Amino acid sequence: MTAMKSAVATGSDEFKLNRAHYLARIADLQRRRAEANQGGSAKARALHKSRGQLLPRERIAALIDPGSPFLEFGHLAGEGMYDGVPPGATIITGVGQVCGRGCMLIANDATVKGGTLFGMTTKKHTRAQLFAWQHRLPCITLVQSGGGFLPDIANIFPDEGQAGSIMYNQVKMSAENIAQIAVVHGPSTAGGAYIPALCDEVVIVRDQGAMFLGSPQLVFAATGETIEIEPLGGAEMHSRISGVTDHIAENDSHALAIVRNIVANLGEPPRLRWTVEQGEPPCHAVEEIYGIVSANRRIPTDNREILARLIDGSRFQEFKHLHGETMLCGFARIHGFEIGILANNGVLFSESAVKGAHFIELCCKRDIPLLFLVDVSGFMVGSAVERQGIAKHGAKFMTAMACADVPKYTIITGGSYAAAYFAMLGRAFKPNATLMWPSAHAALMGPEQAATTLTMVRDNIHQREGSSWTDEEREEFKRPILRDFEAFADPYNYARHLWCDMVIEPAETREVMALLLDLAGRTPAKPTRFGVFRM
Repeated sequence: MTAMKSAVATGSDEFKLNRAHYLARIADLQRRRAEANQGGSAKARALHKSRGQLLPRERIAALIDPGSPFLEFGHLAGEGMYDGVPPGATIITGVGQVCGRGCMLIANDATVKGGTLFGMTTKKHTRAQLFAWQHRLPCITLVQSGGGFLPDIANIFPDEGQAGSIMYNQVKMSAENIAQIAVVHGPSTAGGAYIPALCDEVVIVRDQGAMFLGSPQLVFAATGETIEIEPLGGAEMHSRISGVTDHIAENDSHALAIVRNIVANLGEPPRLRWTVEQGEPPCHAVEEIYGIVSANRRIPTDNREILARLIDGSRFQEFKHLHGETMLCGFARIHGFEIGILANNGVLFSESAVKGAHFIELCCKRDIPLLFLVDVSGFMVGSAVERQGIAKHGAKFMTAMACADVPKYTIITGGSYAAAYFAMLGRAFKPNATLMWPSAHAALMGPEQAATTLTMVRDNIHQREGSSWTDEEREEFKRPILRDFEAFADPYNYARHLWCDMVIEPAETREVMALLLDLAGRTPAKPTRFGVFRM
């Protein structure tokens, strides 16, 4: 394969303007991450440390192998959704290496509302479990939780995907020999007690950890019994009498050392099913992407230039180069991992949809993972394409995409709108991971389209009723629609609702993809069975 050429003028005023705009976006991302990393207030963190406990992120750092990365999921979940709760929704989730084995780490943050569970907490926890289940990763849960936040009970208690699903997932994963391990670092009530109780092995910290279905206060209210935390559910009682816990630790560090020993004895780690070549950087600097993506969303990005800065040696073996040109398809490597890439370069036509379906089929036959690099305003509309059967051709593409049983990933780099959002491996089609860049935006339609459509509906109402309105009134009507659709499409709105797994900057993309592909490559290959292709 020959390296992709670049026509980017890095010294142009346009490039410099775009770059400055993107760097501001990255600064905003780093600010949000820093807020999430801080956890609770300074007072709450100081109180936590005064008890001799490690902060949640310190626990994770002590648990994973020295120098190894921590790939965080749902970093910004719940941002701005609950009073006094920073981004993260009172829990930290992500994948780290423990004794050379990838593990899903799930840590309550007791510095934020005592680690109580909100609706987004349970959603984030279950999302982490589903990723672990899909990749057969041991789950290590670092527990210190006050249980459910009662005012949010409708979002934590009755439905699938909430607290009950956390417990269900633990049991089913254990049944499939996916290890479930817990450390009880502090008082853990109700669901916070059942989560470790449902694990394969449990470590509890002496004089700190405690677990009970009802707190001393609840026990007194229910039975009139007066009892302290330690005899009710402390480390000594559970390790010597009830047998609910299996290992007793002297402090947080000791507990984490015990966990590392447990993981070290889980048996042979799974091996990669693919041959990974020696990785190499792209021929063009990844950071140049900042100047390529336009500051004006109405100006499309040339995704060939993006690809040339993401793949090893900028080498791209393109498939059907002269056909369906608005869909780039081809084979490349990222840090040595082979991957099939589908990247938008304009709206989707019938030809590009059929080409994409054909390419997906090839990747499934060859057990090659798929990366959907998304920047698309939608499928083409109009009488000409309808007569060509764009609906059935789009359906072919969606059928191939949905049925493909190889690891598959979505990175939204620009716009992702209408049915094309779904076709390009939207969240509902269960990608292994959904990532967004700070330049991403996704919705049913763009703000201008939404405002125009709804204004035309109001025009028709006026016409039907024989009334009218002024140009000023029309613009006033449009303003909140534009604002609301713009806010909805923002990547941080997707991150806070967990409609994506993480917002990453372009320069992080290669490393994140390599970590994800390594995890997927340690699972067994699956045959793909396609549904009916409408011909």
